[in-house]
Amino acid sequence: MGARKASSWLQQLVFVGPVALFFFVIMIIPFVLGMYYSFTDWNGVSGSVKWVGFDNFKQIFANDPDFWASFWFTVRFTVVGVLLTNLVGFFIAYMLTQKLKTRNVLRTVFFMPNVIGGLLLGFIWQFIFVKGFATMGEVTGWSFFELPWLGDATTGFWGIVIVFVWQTAGYLMVVYISSLTNVSREVIEAAEIDGANQFQILKSIILPLVMPAVTVCLFLAISWAFKMFDLNLSLTKGGPFKSTESVALNIYNEAFLNNRYGLGTAKSLLFFLVVAAVTLIQVRLTKSKEVEA
Repeated sequence: MGARKASSWLQQLVFVGPVALFFFVIMIIPFVLGMYYSFTDWNGVSGSVKWVGFDNFKQIFANDPDFWASFWFTVRFTVVGVLLTNLVGFFIAYMLTQKLKTRNVLRTVFFMPNVIGGLLLGFIWQFIFVKGFATMGEVTGWSFFELPWLGDATTGFWGIVIVFVWQTAGYLMVVYISSLTNVSREVIEAAEIDGANQFQILKSIILPLVMPAVTVCLFLAISWAFKMFDLNLSLTKGGPFKSTESVALNIYNEAFLNNRYGLGTAKSLLFFLVVAAVTLIQVRLTKSKEVEA
């Protein structure tokens, strides 16, 4: 019995131990240190760290309009981005679970943007918005292509949304496809025999049965949208005049460009609490609407 228990402990140590160690070193320790530095005035370089208590948080709430402007931008972007990327991802998945000869090719095509790095993707789309759209506007004369896509607050917002949806919808498509293919054909055929049309089947049968996938996709999309940094940096850099600056980019600028690491980590701690609260509420609400197949 003792040898079996020792063998079990050895297996856990060999297979789980390295993962637990790396998780502790890479995730837990930096998180705890970040919490500590949020109560200091450390500049990220100096060897001396002064404890300032809640001064950083007081400054954020009392005298940091740029942070709250970026927070409002991030909230608007998250709401629009999450809705659109889930709608587009589900629509593509629904279409590609039908009997199409090219559905496997199309699945690959729609998923491909997700494998491209965010910075590289942002620079590609920056070229498209600045050069490609200008050329299309000259050829077609359509005012749509002649808009200042990355040079205006409104169009810059929608430009980032377009690229975000284009990049992430393919990943959500895969999740929705895996759930849609598990929906019982017998249930759908019974509904068709009873006279239900396609919209009624989609609303009353398919959507309730794929709610577990909706829970996962909403969770992923909310996480991606709130933490969006690379697209923001490569497309607009937060401009013009910080009108398209996300919270992640604001924290980066505060900590690494302004050399106020303590204030930056204080912002990141507040941001973490907000994102955690939103995702917990979302998971709780969508889990309550799941049904058993």
